[in-house]
Amino acid sequence: MKMATVYSCWNGLEFLLIRKPELWTEIKTIINTACGQSGSGLDEEGLCCNSLRLNNLFRMELLRHEWGDLNKNIPGCDTQTDFVKNRVAIEVQFGKYSFVAYDLFVKHLAFYIGDHIDVGIEILPMKTLQSQMSSGPSYYEGELYNVVRQGRGVPAVPLVIIGIEP
Repeated sequence: MKMATVYSCWNGLEFLLIRKPELWTEIKTIINTACGQSGSGLDEEGLCCNSLRLNNLFRMELLRHEWGDLNKNIPGCDTQTDFVKNRVAIEVQFGKYSFVAYDLFVKHLAFYIGDHIDVGIEILPMKTLQSQMSSGPSYYEGELYNVVRQGRGVPAVPLVIIGIEP
């Protein structure tokens, strides 16, 4: 598996490239390592991609690079984001599809408006990977469509959406 594509909303990627290039390099390393450890991502029988295993591989790599969680009391928002380092938040979504829209349109925005993060990052499977997954998560192309169809101002937070493919 590998990082296939990246979408930048409100100059999220550009911010990382200019202001935090070492962090962007680290993020790419984490993705490459986690994807490399997953092999094909298929389960033991070679039938479907194990989303729990993929989430755990990313979690282990992020923790190894000292990414932590962020807990804040923000009214109307889940008060935790999984991985934060130097004001950059990462959500890895190889699980349930319902959480991606919440991450993109509520959680990252709430932490941005609350001045806890500068950029939010969402890591999603591409459709080619999602079709092999047993849990039926959201996928990059569908979520990109949801972001773009909202128009220029929504979500009003710098984001980077990353697609992972087999």
